[in-house]
Amino acid sequence: MVRDNKIWIGVNTAGDAVYMEPKMSNRHGLIAGATGSGKTVTLKVLAETFSRLGVPVFLSDVKGDLAGLCMAGEESPDMNERIGRFKLNENHFEYTGFPSAFWDIYGQRGIQLRTTISEMGPVLLSRILGLNDLQSDILNIVFRIADEEGLLLIDTKDLKAMLNYVSDNNKDFEADYGRMSPVSISAIIRSVAALEIAGGDKFFGETALNINDFLTRSPDGRGMINILDSTSLVNNGTLYSTFLLWLLSELFETLPEVGDLDRPKLVFFFDEAHLLFNGAPKVFLDKIEQVVKLIRSKGVGIFFITQNPGDIPDGILSQLSNKVEHALHAYTPADQKAVKAAAESFRVNPAFDTFETIMQLGTGEAVVSFPDENGVPSMAERVFILPPESKFGGISEAERDNEIKSSLLFGKYANAFDPDSAFEFLQRRGLEAEEEEKRLKEEAEAEKQRLKEEAEAEKQREKEEAAALRQREREEAAAIRQREKEEAAAIKQAEREKAKKERQVKQAAKSVGNSVAGTVGREVGKQVGKSFGSFGKTLGGNVGASLGRGILSTLFKL
Repeated sequence: MVRDNKIWIGVNTAGDAVYMEPKMSNRHGLIAGATGSGKTVTLKVLAETFSRLGVPVFLSDVKGDLAGLCMAGEESPDMNERIGRFKLNENHFEYTGFPSAFWDIYGQRGIQLRTTISEMGPVLLSRILGLNDLQSDILNIVFRIADEEGLLLIDTKDLKAMLNYVSDNNKDFEADYGRMSPVSISAIIRSVAALEIAGGDKFFGETALNINDFLTRSPDGRGMINILDSTSLVNNGTLYSTFLLWLLSELFETLPEVGDLDRPKLVFFFDEAHLLFNGAPKVFLDKIEQVVKLIRSKGVGIFFITQNPGDIPDGILSQLSNKVEHALHAYTPADQKAVKAAAESFRVNPAFDTFETIMQLGTGEAVVSFPDENGVPSMAERVFILPPESKFGGISEAERDNEIKSSLLFGKYANAFDPDSAFEFLQRRGLEAEEEEKRLKEEAEAEKQRLKEEAEAEKQREKEEAAALRQREREEAAAIRQREKEEAAAIKQAEREKAKKERQVKQAAKSVGNSVAGTVGREVGKQVGKSFGSFGKTLGGNVGASLGRGILSTLFKL
């Protein structure tokens, strides 16, 4: 509740009101205590009071019991007893609901809440994907390449397309960034696919959240209470914590420096805060600590809600000046050590033992310490926390649906759209590359066909020339053979004619010889016959004829 423009959170054992200074709420705070000790009521009372002061609030609803902030509380014997104890009627206590906007990264139980892959950044995205150091380094390089080539990473398909692009063109980037193992890139892609299967892909896209929409007020001037439904989201502790850290980072990067204000611009409640730090790598913890230290200058207050203060690293715990410690129980030496550490974080109050008091607190009681208007921490006080004015517990699905759709922001974020980004660009580039490859292939095939046809034509020409040459050679050889044959025939004919002529000459000579010899022989015979008588005539004729032929024959041989 608000009293004297201060945050009235409860009354101490003496019945005095205990306040938190609004201008000191950006010094951050801690609400701790065991399950059932009253942390949720304290959170609601603070959220309601900030809203009344005109300060917007963001909180995560892990169990679904904070949705009742949008509706008026209901009278009950317990509430009547608490109202009477705190004499709230005199301070105009009224059951009332507060202006609320419901959000959900899955878009089922609230306005669809989205951001882009680029806005999430490689450090936080590596945390969500559960990447090791090597894979995180590769993811950083992929983001760098996307930035250098002007490629927008909007949703998970853009990221997968970019990862595949880098893997396919690894050699082109190797000189500048070193070799990126395809195995590591494939592992990152599998992590992205697992995130999509878990529904995380709905968180990445457009229309992305405008962080200034968390800074709105209702027409009556009360701050808007932005409730993130985390009943499903908290089951993925890494996504839950990383998403809330991203919101803080966006606030830090978006809001201007304002220094110390009379009241903060926004108060951020981080429930189940231990999930933010469990298993977080050092680079992640360093980023958290940086944001917590510096965001106060942007007018933002952060309250961590957890069971044990030991869940918060010392570097961050030391930044939390507003402390509300509900009951802690010490059943083991380790528990006692934790309670003692919590007690020692308070400024000592001589009136009681803080260690013993923390273990004796009942439901709705707390040990508190807030800085005064000069920033000096107050002594620890045992305080009874005021009751909330809004409804305890959750609301029906019909009531939730009505609250969601009646919000002015519902229409702005209801419909997603897919802008021209890395996936589309690389897809076009791939199609162009395929078309270019197809064109080059067709040209190569055409050139190959042309060369083949030319080679076949050349081969045919050579074949025809060879055939023509062989034909000419055959014709020339045939002509030569014909000439030789004709020459041989002519020679033979000449030889035959010569032989014939010789035979004719011989025949003629023979005939002449026979004629001469006969004549000579007869003449000789006549002479001999005349000399020897008739016997001698006959014998001389024959001898004379033979002698004549022999003489002629000898003459022809010579």
